[in-house]
Formats: sequence, C-alpha cells, structure tokens
Amino acid sequence: MTFAELVDRVASNGPFQFLHTVLLGLPIIGMANHNLLQIFTAATPIHHCRPPPNASAGPWVLPMGQNGKPETCLRFAYPSNASLPNDTQGATEPCLDGWTYDVNSRDSIVAEWDLVCNSKKLKELAQSIFMAGILIGGLVLGALSDRFGRKPILTCSYLLLAASGSGAAFSPTFPTYTVFRFLCGFGISGITLSTVILNVEWVSTRMRAIKSIAVGYFYTFGQFVLPGLAYVIPQWRWLQLTVSIPFFAFFLLSWWLPESIRWMVLSGRSSKALKTLRQVAAFNGKKEEGKKLSLEEIKLNTQKEVALAKAKRSVADLFRTPVLRRMTFCLSLAWFSTGFAYYSLAMGVEEFGVNLYILQLIFGGVDVPAKFITTLAISYLGRHTTEAALLLLAGGCILSLIFVPADLMTLRTVLAVFGKGCLSGSFSCLFLFTSELYPTVTRQTGMGISNMWARVGSMTAPLVKITAELKPFIPNVIFGSIALLGGSAALFLPETLNRPLPETIEDVENWSLRTKQSKQAPEAEKASQRIPLQPHEPGLDPS
Repeated sequence: MTFAELVDRVASNGPFQFLHTVLLGLPIIGMANHNLLQIFTAATPIHHCRPPPNASAGPWVLPMGQNGKPETCLRFAYPSNASLPNDTQGATEPCLDGWTYDVNSRDSIVAEWDLVCNSKKLKELAQSIFMAGILIGGLVLGALSDRFGRKPILTCSYLLLAASGSGAAFSPTFPTYTVFRFLCGFGISGITLSTVILNVEWVSTRMRAIKSIAVGYFYTFGQFVLPGLAYVIPQWRWLQLTVSIPFFAFFLLSWWLPESIRWMVLSGRSSKALKTLRQVAAFNGKKEEGKKLSLEEIKLNTQKEVALAKAKRSVADLFRTPVLRRMTFCLSLAWFSTGFAYYSLAMGVEEFGVNLYILQLIFGGVDVPAKFITTLAISYLGRHTTEAALLLLAGGCILSLIFVPADLMTLRTVLAVFGKGCLSGSFSCLFLFTSELYPTVTRQTGMGISNMWARVGSMTAPLVKITAELKPFIPNVIFGSIALLGGSAALFLPETLNRPLPETIEDVENWSLRTKQSKQAPEAEKASQRIPLQPHEPGLDPS
C-alpha cells in the first residue's frame, strides 16, 4: 500500500478535504495580489518637468516630442519670451527641478520617488528584486522544508509575507521598499512550495488533478480581486497594507493544518503520522477505519516509497543519461521561456493604454478559459503537442505586437490577452508534463530545477524591458523569440499521454527505446513494400 492508498483508505474525499482546500486556497488569492501588485502601486502617471524657481519671469513652454506630445524628460532652458540669440532659443535641459504629476492619476511609488526618465529603470528593478526573492526563497526554503517539515515553513512564510508586506507599506525610501519586496518574494516562495505538496497529499490519486486545478482557480480569482481593491484604494501605501494584513490571519489559521503524512513517516515520526490519520478519519466520519490502522501496518506498506525517497539524489542525476539530458535541457528552456514571456505581458498592462482596472480584469479573466481549454487539449491531443503549440502561439502574438501600430490599441490588446492566455495554459501543462516525464527517484529534483528556471525567467523579464530605451521594439523581439525557442524545444520531448509514471532512470531509457522502435517499425514496413522483388535465376536457391 502506497501513501496515496493509505490516505484513500481512511481519510480521503470528505469534509476535511473541502476545508483543507479552502484554507490552502484563500492565501493564494492574496499571493496573486502580491505578484501583480506593482501594476497599480508602480503605475506611471502623466508627468512633465517642473518649471524652475524663476519661472515667474515669463511663460515656460514645454518642447514637443516626435509623437506630438509634450516631452516628459526635457524642458526649454529659457522662457519663451526671452530675448536670446537664435542658436540658443530652442535649447533644452533635463528636469533639474523635478517633475509635476497629474493630480487625477493614482498615487504610486513612481510619483513618490520620481522613478521616471533616467530613473525609470528603477521601477523594473524593483519588480526584478521581488522575483529574485522568489528564486532564492525556493532554493533556501525547499531544503529547510525537507528538514523541518512543510507546515512550519508554510506558517513562517505567512508571517514573513504579512510582516514584510506591511513593512513595504511604511517604507520611507526606495531602497528600503525593495528590501521589503525581496522578503515578500522570499515568503511567497515558501507558501508556494508547501501548498503544492500539502494540497495533493490528502486526496486520492484520481482527485489530485481536480484539487490542483481548484487551487489554481484561487490564483485566477485573486487577479479579479486586485483591480477591485486598486480601484477602491488609490493610495499605494494603503493598497500594499491591505493585501498584506490578511496574512496575519492566515498565519493563525495555518496552525489547524496538519503536517505532511509523507514527511512524518520519512522523518521517523510514524506515531505522529498515525495519530494525524486517525484524527482526519474521525473528522470525515471514518473513526472505525482509523482505529483499524496500526503503526506496523504503516511501516510495512510504505517501505518501498521510504527507500526511494531516502536514496541520495542530486542534480547530476538529471544529466546521467542522454535521454535525461535532452529532457532536462528542453524542459528548462520551456519553463524559462514561459516565466519570461508570461511576466512580460502580465506586468505590461499599463503599456496598452486602456483603462488599467478593466484591462487587468480581462488579463485575469482569460486564465479561466485558457486553463479549461488546456485541460481538454492535454487529455485528447497530448502534453507534447499542447505545450509546443501554446508557446509557439504565445511567441507569435508577442512578435506580432511589433508590427501593429500604436493607434490600433484594441488589436494590440487582443494579441496580448491571447498570448497571456497561452502562457497561462503553458504553466498548467508544464506542471503535469514535468511530473510525468521524470522518474520517481529524480522527480522532486527535476521539478525543483524546472521551477527555478521559471523564476529566473520572471526575474529577468523586467530587466529586459529596460532595453526599450534603446529601441521600443527590442523587448518584444526578445520575449517573442525566446517563447518560440521554448516551443521548439518542447517538440523534442516525448509524449506521456496514457503512459504509466516511470519509477527509475532505467524506466525512462527503456521507454524512450520502445518509442523509437515503434516509430521505426512502420517506416521499415513501408520501405520494404517499395522495394521490387528481383526474379531468381533458375537453379539458384532463393534464400
């Protein structure tokens, strides 16, 4: 009996599972708010140079840019009515006295700390530092959760996100703000790691996909909640505080969540695992079934999984054989390109010039049909075809934005929303595809490395946006090309539809060998049918 069968026997699919899903899912709503928060807290208001102190000496006219609008980063060096030689009348200078911002625009860190013109890149840097926190948090907290358990890391991560998010709301300077945002990302990583593990452990195998999708929709719902909160709360500090305070409540509620049964058994705490199983069984109305369980039965039935889990595995195992090397390379590229391109669109809502609140609702809403269609596609077309198609379509949409004029804003928005939907579906597909490709002995390591590449991509995306200062189309060229590259890499991955999960590295090699042989057999048969039979000479043996 495996861990899943053990849970299925006494405690699966009852009131506990519903309450467990809700308690794990509610913080995911807040996590979505934090991930996309800078869409609103770092919105760039309409601005122009503040006139110099002596502006009262005469009218001060702003120079016009190539787009026919007033320059945002330059001003005339002298009043328009000043008597000056012709060669100095049109002289311009930077905004030496700061900027004036549109009073009707929402309050943001950009207006508070003047993150415009030469300091514009600092806005993207802040988002990149937040993503770096997620990356480093995954590396640190993943190891700590193996040592101390999933529940303590989840509880501490809730508290860290609550405290650092609230700290960011009271930051007196931009550097202080970025430090707190880094810690927010660090905490989010711990929440993600522990939630993914705890979410699927307390349900039967056939219900895992449904429960994973259910928690995924909590994230989608969070994308609907954020624009509503931002509309009601236009001050960035109050908005930052509003999305952070609930995590203090989640910190308290998390004490009710049970520890991972699998982790307790692997850590030699089988007695505590048995007690927890009986408590959950009683909660689900299966108290008698829980009493039938014994410590000896748990140890006996989980010996194989314990042995596999305790086997020392490293990242080097992912490159041990040619098939694993190819899988690891292609999956890493697919994960990187998905995270890279996804956050280029998700965080670029402001670029499309439509109402920021409505557009964020549309960007969040596209995830609902995208995930549903992806679920159908991976079930009928297969994982390999779906993943490649989603990334290739997303790359095509991003590259198309280069050729669509800025005044065709509706078409640009449609392309961006469709591309974002494809990338959202790509994430859903990759989580399942990756877990099915890697064998049991390296699955956890493979998933960890793959997620790391997605975080590297999301961390790099804001920095690439800075290249728009050279040429406006450069970021879309980079984002679109990388997405196409990731889609092309997915074409080299084997299909896993209706195949059993591999247990060992040898299973993966044998699986690949059988796939090659099955493809070569029809080709050889066709080739033999095309070769004409030669007549035999009399007296010669045909053989």
